[in-house]
Amino acid sequence: MVSRIFLIGYMGCGKSTLGVALAKSLGWMFADMDQLFEEKHQCSISEYFQRYGESGFRQAEHDLLRETSDVHQIVYATGGGMPCFYDNMAHMNASGLTIYLRLPAAALCRRLAGGKQHRPLIADKSDGELLDFIAHKLCDREPFYNQAHLIIDDDGSLSVQGYVNIIRAADELKGVASNHASSDI
Repeated sequence: MVSRIFLIGYMGCGKSTLGVALAKSLGWMFADMDQLFEEKHQCSISEYFQRYGESGFRQAEHDLLRETSDVHQIVYATGGGMPCFYDNMAHMNASGLTIYLRLPAAALCRRLAGGKQHRPLIADKSDGELLDFIAHKLCDREPFYNQAHLIIDDDGSLSVQGYVNIIRAADELKGVASNHASSDI
């Protein structure tokens, strides 16, 4: 039976927002891997990137995944690139249920345009460059994301409760008990 869920997808797809709601629906814990990273390293991801570069960040992110993925009854929101480095995707698939929240580049661009300064990979992109950057990165990452056990397609209009309903109905979650199932998320 499934005892942990990893939400994957590009930055801005809604992993953290959905993760909180899904965990509440299942009566499980929630953990945002980016937040865990910042707490462990006592600095923001942007600061870590500046100090150690992307390769240093990806190694530390990989280590964090290994350290935390033995907890049960938990929903993890992963960093957008986490599935794409080392054996992270295979590890998550072997450790729990992976769910890819797939949105088109244009929908992601709309969501990310206002908060670029908090995301090191897109902080220096103009609004015009952002769409091309996202489309290119999605193309690179899709082979990893598509290894997820469950893929949910969204054009940007699906509500959080809609996602929760789809996930709760998935065969992989049949029989997972919930003490907190509600529709007022």
